[in-house]
Amino acid sequence: SGSAGIDFVEQNRHRYPGFSRGRFVLASDTEEQTSVLPARFPLEGKKAEDEPPRMRFAPSPTGSLHVGGARTALYNWLVAKKGQLDFPGANAAFVLRVEDTDVARSTKESENSVMADLKWLGLHADEGPDIENAPYGPYRQSERGAIYDDAVARLLEEGKAYRCFCTPEELEEMKAEQEARGETPGYDGRWRDADPALVEKMLDENKPFTIRFKVPDNARVVIDDVVRGTIGWDAQATVGDFILMRSSGIPVYNFCVAVDDASMGITTVVRAEEHLTNTVRQALVLDALNAPRPRYAHCSLILGEDKQKLSKRHGATSCDQYRLDGFLPDAMINYLALLGWSDGSDNEIFTRDELIDAFELDRVVNSPSVFDVQKLKYINYQHLKMMTVEEVTPLVQEQLELEGLLAPGVSRDDPDVATFAYAATALSKQFMDTTKDAALNAKTVLTYGLPATFADMEDGEAKEMIEKGNFYIVASKILEQYDEGIFPQPDESNLMAAFQDESGAEKENTQPCSFTTEYMKHMKAVSKELGVKGKNLFHPVRLALTGEMSGQDVTKQLSLVALATVENSVLGVVENDMADFAERMTRLKDFVDSIPEEFRAPSKKEDSSKQKAVNDAKAEASAPVAAAPALDDPKDSYDGPPVTALDIRVGRITKVWEHDEADKLYCEEIDVGEEEPRTVASGLRPYLKPEDMQDKLVLVLCNLKERKMVGFPSHGMVLCASNEDHTSVRLVNPPVDAKVGERITIPDFDFKSEDAAPYAENKIGKKKIFEKLAPFLVTNKYGVPEFLGRPFMTSGGICTSPIPEGTVS
Repeated sequence: SGSAGIDFVEQNRHRYPGFSRGRFVLASDTEEQTSVLPARFPLEGKKAEDEPPRMRFAPSPTGSLHVGGARTALYNWLVAKKGQLDFPGANAAFVLRVEDTDVARSTKESENSVMADLKWLGLHADEGPDIENAPYGPYRQSERGAIYDDAVARLLEEGKAYRCFCTPEELEEMKAEQEARGETPGYDGRWRDADPALVEKMLDENKPFTIRFKVPDNARVVIDDVVRGTIGWDAQATVGDFILMRSSGIPVYNFCVAVDDASMGITTVVRAEEHLTNTVRQALVLDALNAPRPRYAHCSLILGEDKQKLSKRHGATSCDQYRLDGFLPDAMINYLALLGWSDGSDNEIFTRDELIDAFELDRVVNSPSVFDVQKLKYINYQHLKMMTVEEVTPLVQEQLELEGLLAPGVSRDDPDVATFAYAATALSKQFMDTTKDAALNAKTVLTYGLPATFADMEDGEAKEMIEKGNFYIVASKILEQYDEGIFPQPDESNLMAAFQDESGAEKENTQPCSFTTEYMKHMKAVSKELGVKGKNLFHPVRLALTGEMSGQDVTKQLSLVALATVENSVLGVVENDMADFAERMTRLKDFVDSIPEEFRAPSKKEDSSKQKAVNDAKAEASAPVAAAPALDDPKDSYDGPPVTALDIRVGRITKVWEHDEADKLYCEEIDVGEEEPRTVASGLRPYLKPEDMQDKLVLVLCNLKERKMVGFPSHGMVLCASNEDHTSVRLVNPPVDAKVGERITIPDFDFKSEDAAPYAENKIGKKKIFEKLAPFLVTNKYGVPEFLGRPFMTSGGICTSPIPEGTVS
């Protein structure tokens, strides 16, 4: 009510010292007044669409910057930046204006929060609060009281506005009577043409009043909205004689906005569709002031995945929360730009400069957009791929602090934190969707997840593996070798050696990590000694050393553990229950001792044939050499093309979708370690779902010549295993530790010399090299893809498939 407004001002005289004749006076009015309504508006006599774009983002500092507001800011910023390129030296600008007329809710904290979010997004204003030499300030509405006073005075003088002395009680009575008659409530205009003598009498008696806009008779407001087309309103029926200034003297939002847009020369107003009806009041004010209207572009709402307006119930909506969650600002603006706009192509990944170049307002659609966090993560993943480990490391330092991994009193800027963050980033960069993933992965790696005893294990893959019996044998051997001091451990004098291959340097210029080399050599010896190989060796080893069934390269994980648990560590070792290698061995021993007797040897039911093969192998090894039977090696009789002719690499499917015109084809984008992902078409729709392929590591034959498959450019082939009648087809799976882009190798074949270089694409096709090699590319009885009895290998181990005794193509 009016009395409540007066009470509020009385309680806040430190900010609003003047109150006269029922009119509010701003603090700035009591000081030297340099800001007045211009005699001539910047765009007067001009067409807004022909001028260098002056765009504005005008947040109300009543909360944090949410994604909808950030998109509005972005669209305005993009148009302004493009205008500055198109009109060099002109006054094109991105203007930041703080609309803080809601004095009860506006806070300095919220303003600072919004400013910080815009700074994080890289949406820097050319004009705005506290920016020196900005030509159209002040840029806070709370500091523009004199300008609004001038505008009101002009409208009053010209008879386009009038004082209304209705009391709150009279307005309530008016509303009740209208509703009783079944009419839409609205002001009835009783003071619109009041006797001037009566008005003067009320002023002399210091009666509170509002100032209302006198809507012209039969007025109709029509705009040509860039996004929504032509829209019109009957002004009197839509808004009636609306208030310009409250009885407290505080100007209302729509009046301030219109005056500010006119006096700042704003050419185009881009905002959310919820502001569409505000346009009626603002256009009427602009017309009454003889100020040119800007163009308008009202963008559709952003919805949650349930197609309801995006809100907190859908998860994070504030930009700051996405920053805290490890998203990149460039990825955020990339994704926000796509919420209602596209450049007309299938491209979804844009750098900042590419967005400025491509963005056009007339390509913004008028249908709502759905905010998809998974899509945002995909775009963030793509932007992370464009960055080096060195570039990502500072962001991971911040995440380590946010996740509470640092020791008390340690700053994230500590050089040792930077070293650890580099290692954590190198370890996880291939799969991380956000920078937080690197910190969360580090937390997983540093904690030892093996339960205290076998009885404490939950049902699952790890328990099933232990019950098969190999774990006890392998873990016992690790403990024995640890006690003897012969089990390989990271070199304490060079703990970063394991991560050097992630630095971006050329691989031929890096020296192999001695710990990694020694570890792999040692595992081969353990395999031979125990007669255990493949997953029966590597799964038990991984669980014993890391406490997990899957993860990155074991030597990198152990190196990260060693980095974290050095003396005077910068990490909170105790606080985060980090277990160094010695502690892991202590816990492992207790766990191994708790394994029931029946699970301390391979299961006879499932592995009798394998155990027999192991026993036979041991017997043959102990027999005199002369007694060992001679075995035929298929390599000795092979006379086909060299397998090194094929360029088979590890790839990751980053995107998969159905071909529009071929019901058996998928279209894929696959990262094979090149600057751009490969596009590949594969006939896998009858066998696999998109979710079976998305983000999966695969093998790709890369030196096939690009060809069109039903119009789609396909450059390579995803290798799959299939059974004899081709009714079952599955992907060949590289191990999780394999590196994207690495070329597979095959034991006993030279893949390092110049002669081992893969053939050129045209030679592979013309000489039908793959067709000649294909009969020898098979899977063995365990599903391992082989060539002449030798497995496909990567740096992370052997490749596998779920298809035993099949073919690979």
